[in-house]
Amino acid sequence: MRILVIEDDARTSAYLLRGLGESGHIVDAAEDGPDGLAMALEGLYDALIVDRQLPGLDGLALVRELRRRQVYTPVLMLSALASTSQRVEGLQAGCDDYLAKPYAFIEVLARLDALLRTRDQAPGPSRTFRVGELYLDCAARRVTRQGRTIALAYRETLILEKLMRHSGEVVTRSMLLESAWDYEFDPNDNVIDKHIYRLRRKLDEGFDHSLIHTVPGAGYRLEATDEGACEADAEQP
Repeated sequence: MRILVIEDDARTSAYLLRGLGESGHIVDAAEDGPDGLAMALEGLYDALIVDRQLPGLDGLALVRELRRRQVYTPVLMLSALASTSQRVEGLQAGCDDYLAKPYAFIEVLARLDALLRTRDQAPGPSRTFRVGELYLDCAARRVTRQGRTIALAYRETLILEKLMRHSGEVVTRSMLLESAWDYEFDPNDNVIDKHIYRLRRKLDEGFDHSLIHTVPGAGYRLEATDEGACEADAEQP
């Protein structure tokens, strides 16, 4: 999952980023309320961890603004303000959970998992995609083509989700990088091309046409048929 940590204390932020990264999550960080709000509004995240006392825009105001703009990404608020009335105030502002400091990291993980399970089970925008004969269930990380199960690595699944969300459209390399890596990732020149090559090979094995097509100078496009395929589709990284 991709998680945004909005925390102004450098030690606390580093602690959370390290633990979440080691737990297999893609993690970004913001150090104040305005930056955190701007990043949260991009719609890239599966969950937000928000400190209540932030510079520039406090955590409660940040969450209220997200909900006002109809952004319902699950929010776990962390705060040293832990009275019953303060916890209730956080929940009424739109937070999905409220955890008092100090806390154990294992509890942060458990509460995030609970929030993400609730989100996946709740009615709302589907996280399953079908493009022609290709099917993706994001929650289960299950991919099939004509009913045949295809095993993908984690980042390959994230890239495929981005392509399927924009099927028939050109998806740039920058868009694919944003979907599968954090902001601090420093890519080499062909990291996306390598992942697309492996993804295409897995999706197309045993089939007579490719679903992912290269658009020279622009990016990639996923289509239900091989119409519009170009010679560049055969390129190797």
